Amino acid sequence: MTTPSALERPTDVPLARRLAARFVLLPAVALALLPPRHIRTVLGVLRRGAAPATTAQAQNARDAMCAASLRCAGPKGCLPRSLGAALLCRLGGTWPTWCTGVRVVPPFTAHAWIEAEGRPVGEGVPEGYFARLVAVGPLPRPTDR
Repeated sequence: MTTPSALERPTDVPLARRLAARFVLLPAVALALLPPRHIRTVLGVLRRGAAPATTAQAQNARDAMCAASLRCAGPKGCLPRSLGAALLCRLGGTWPTWCTGVRVVPPFTAHAWIEAEGRPVGEGVPEGYFARLVAVGPLPRPTDR
């Protein structure tokens, strides 16, 4: 899964955040090897109890993954990058919407990304550029009574 893009590695990510990204990199790569239904099941369990991630939190997690891993920063690293960013957000107590889907404009290309506040994070494409096929968003918070 990927879309053509230039290689961008953020340089202003703090060391502690890069180390946390390295910590979630192996589980993210392992998850990427699973069939989509298993990925959805695992992420569905992991998102429990997390607050919705803000755009800034999701962007920081995505940047950390790109800074920690050349593979995640590359054009073919969308699946481990998006999974790692979701896991990194979860370490901080939040959860973005993890998505996989396809480009709606030719040529057909599969892609994985994260969203926060209803928008793709760090993708640099207009809204509606991707059609979602699978999405694992944050669970609604129970209302206080």
